[in-house]
Amino acid sequence: MTTPEKDMPVLNSNDPHIGAEILANHIETERKLTLPEPFNYSEVLYYLNRSTLECLHEVEEERIYKSLDIQGRPIPIEIRYEALSHALCIRCLCAEPVSAEEWSLIFLFIEEWFDLRRDLVPFYQLAEDDPLLGPLVQSLNGLRIIGVPDLFEALCWAIIGQQINLTFAYTLKKRLVENFGETYECNGRTYYRFPSPSALLGSNTLATLRELQFTTKKAEYMVDIAGRVVRGELQKETLLASGYEAAEETLLRIRGIGPWSAHYVMMRCLRNPAAFPIGDAGLHAALKKQLGLSVKPTPAEIKSIFEPWKGYEAYAVFYLWRSLTLS
Repeated sequence: MTTPEKDMPVLNSNDPHIGAEILANHIETERKLTLPEPFNYSEVLYYLNRSTLECLHEVEEERIYKSLDIQGRPIPIEIRYEALSHALCIRCLCAEPVSAEEWSLIFLFIEEWFDLRRDLVPFYQLAEDDPLLGPLVQSLNGLRIIGVPDLFEALCWAIIGQQINLTFAYTLKKRLVENFGETYECNGRTYYRFPSPSALLGSNTLATLRELQFTTKKAEYMVDIAGRVVRGELQKETLLASGYEAAEETLLRIRGIGPWSAHYVMMRCLRNPAAFPIGDAGLHAALKKQLGLSVKPTPAEIKSIFEPWKGYEAYAVFYLWRSLTLS
């Protein structure tokens, strides 16, 4: 382990070849990832702490703990923010050495998870003088869309969240993870990982999911998606390469994936800034609150409101979601 922090290797998230400078056979247990501007670590913690039922990561004393699946190997990590260098300090907690390639994949995951590749300046320029978004981007400066990098997890989470409140959605996810996911023990902490698609293809999966209070339809949808992923019919890389409209069409052809779910996945997994879950109940509530309306706006009214933010609808939605919890 590199003891003095000043000697800790530093990676720059603005470098398109992130991790390329890690020397082969150079083993580290802690490294730094310098952050783009603006970036708000407090908002990351707020989002990750929004439910006590979350089981895929833990936040303790402003440090984030999560187990990553790196080429089939569980690697638990600790993430903390260092204000002086405006960097994330990443510590691998496993006893075995972490290779250069594994470090590269760890940093790539964190970049995607915390949305570090996105240049927020164009969005902020659109919002700067906007009477609705302007105050939000000032008070939430550096808020980025916390992602769900794994496509299967993102699709399952979208299905789980359909037509139920957030607390019950987290309850169902916790039950799913505890019954079908893998656990990893390290230094007295238990880490949970989201189930692999193949884990949901057992003969008793549907019956078990019903016992866990999943509806029959939601259980069938997730098993169907698991099969598509295992058979190679549904791949994140293919969706990313296909473009906005083609990705949307592909997602909408999946059983159980409607417009809201498709755009939610495009927003949080495929990272398309124009993704627009216009039917989201939280978005409606936020607009009603921010605009002082007595009833929620109609779809036509929402489209009109969002017209000035075209191309960055996903960010406008994410900031409006956060506005619901602002005093």
